[in-house]
Amino acid sequence: MIDKIRSADRRRVGMLTSIGDRWRALTKWQQALGLAAFVAILYYLPLLGVPGLTWLRTDSIEGGNNWAGVLFVCAIYVLVAIGLNVVVGLAGLLDLGYIGFFAIGAYSVALFGSVNSPVVKWIQQEFNLPPTWAVTWAICLFIAIVLTMISGVLLGWPTLRLRGDYLAIVTLGFGEIIRIVARNATGLTNGPVGISAIPGPEGAPSPDNKVFGLIDAKPWYWLAITFVLIMVFLVRRLEHSRVGRAWLAVREDEDAAAVMGVYPFKFKLWAFAIGAALGGLSGFLFGSRNAFIDPTQFNANLSILFVAMVVVGGSGNMIGVSLGAVLLAYLPERFRDFADYRWLVFGLAMVLVMILRPQGLVPSRRRARELKDRAAEAEEAPAHV
Repeated sequence: MIDKIRSADRRRVGMLTSIGDRWRALTKWQQALGLAAFVAILYYLPLLGVPGLTWLRTDSIEGGNNWAGVLFVCAIYVLVAIGLNVVVGLAGLLDLGYIGFFAIGAYSVALFGSVNSPVVKWIQQEFNLPPTWAVTWAICLFIAIVLTMISGVLLGWPTLRLRGDYLAIVTLGFGEIIRIVARNATGLTNGPVGISAIPGPEGAPSPDNKVFGLIDAKPWYWLAITFVLIMVFLVRRLEHSRVGRAWLAVREDEDAAAVMGVYPFKFKLWAFAIGAALGGLSGFLFGSRNAFIDPTQFNANLSILFVAMVVVGGSGNMIGVSLGAVLLAYLPERFRDFADYRWLVFGLAMVLVMILRPQGLVPSRRRARELKDRAAEAEEAPAHV
């Protein structure tokens, strides 16, 4: 039985390695053509009508949600997973409070862009502005990224000297603090009542909005997937830079990295700030699309789900965490036929993945090499061991 498991592990690692080797063996124009086709498929997904594939659409089942709306959630979760992968997968920091940055991004556009926000009403009164005035959507985007980066630095500065479980507990507390403040600070966030009329690219929600309305989610998905592709490119470039190599060194052995001249605290702080900015961007898009937010939307369960995306997909691999995010966003909707049992099925699927693929569905190349070496060592070990 043990030999069969070892053999299966070797086959899986070999398959992943061969796929990566085949991709790298392609010429530049072949890779560019493949990427262009993949991007075209991503933008075509909301219009999916290919015979034999329409069963993938969630609106093809009874009681299923809007297909484009589910795709938008998948894109948002991918953006979250990419940001959290910087912290967990590249820098090796366990962050259980990522929902806090997600909430700050959502509340940034709500507090400064909605005419129903206490902040906007105070600015209108202080500066004698018309009641329809609010900060534009584009400026709110900049505010969301800046505020979340500052939040990441403020959280990381006193806590990143902690390691392991202690850091995880502190970050979990941060996420809960943000939710509790949003619930209790009624003079700032309207508390449990929430904030409505959150603007989109065309301004406040209105029947006059021709593109980014509340009913048709396709433009929102296309906007979100555009942000995802831009962030994938930027994070990939960062991963292969000096900063990315420093993150990997800190993740593998912080003390050894310090001896070699890498200042761990500095680069861990960079990871926290960049990861926070991506979390804030995803929260910003989430708030804009929903046009309404309240504190109950940012609970600890969602934060744990974010970490599960990275772990299930393959920590350290951007393709893996993106796949994990899509599956964890899509599968609950696909299992909607099971009504109350869909979360049970979803949980069993996650347990099976963790048993059969503890390294993730698509582990990083470094992780794949480690598994390959471990399998080779097991093969060379005496049969009775």
